[in-house]
Amino acid sequence: MKFNRRKKFFAGLAAAAILFSTTPTLAAYEDDGEIIREVPTDIYMWVQSTPRGNYWFNHKHCGYRVREDGTLDLNTLMVPTVCMYDNVQIQDVIQKRRWKKLSVKGYDRLAGRADFLKFDLSKGTVQVVERVDLDDTWAHLDTDTSGEPVELKNIPVKDIRYKFYRTILEWARKNNELIIGRSRGHLSEEDGNLPLDEVPINKMFIPPATE
Repeated sequence: MKFNRRKKFFAGLAAAAILFSTTPTLAAYEDDGEIIREVPTDIYMWVQSTPRGNYWFNHKHCGYRVREDGTLDLNTLMVPTVCMYDNVQIQDVIQKRRWKKLSVKGYDRLAGRADFLKFDLSKGTVQVVERVDLDDTWAHLDTDTSGEPVELKNIPVKDIRYKFYRTILEWARKNNELIIGRSRGHLSEEDGNLPLDEVPINKMFIPPATE
C-alpha cells in the first residue's frame, strides 16, 4: 500500500461519548479511491473476523453501571463494541434499509456499526441497548434502540455472537479489578467485602470455549 497517497482524518464517536464518556477515534485512509479503516488497538481489542465484518470491543471504556448514589452495580456490565463491514455487507445494509423505506442519506459512506451492550450478570443476559450505524469518520448515521435481552445460554455455538460475547466476558472476569478501577463510581461497603467467588462476574454463566 502507498501511504503517500492516503488521506488521514479523525473524528469522535459521539454515541459512545454520550453513553460511556469516551471519544474513541478511527483512522480512515484513502488508497486509489478505496476506504481503508483502522480501529485503534490501544482502545479496541479485536475478537474475530467473518467474511462480512471485523468485531472489536472497547476494553478501555467498558465498565459497571453507576447507581444514583454513586456506587457500582456489579451485576450490570456495559461494553461498547464496533463491527467494521466489508463492501458486500455495506450494500446489504443499504438494500435492507431501502426495503424498509428507511432513509439512506449518508449511507454511501457507511463503514460499520457500534453496538452498546448491557450484560446482566445476575440473569445471564445480554442486550444491545443501542446500535449506531457509522460512516467512515465514525459519525452517527442512524440509531436503533429496539434490542431485547437475550439469554447467553440460548445463543447457538455457531452464532457469531457466541464467541464475541464469550471473549468479552472472559476478559472482564480476568480484568475485573481493572474495570472497577476505571469505572466512574465506587464500590459499596457490602460489595467491597464480597469474597471472590461471590463477585457477580465470577459467579455468572459464561459459554464454554469451542476450540
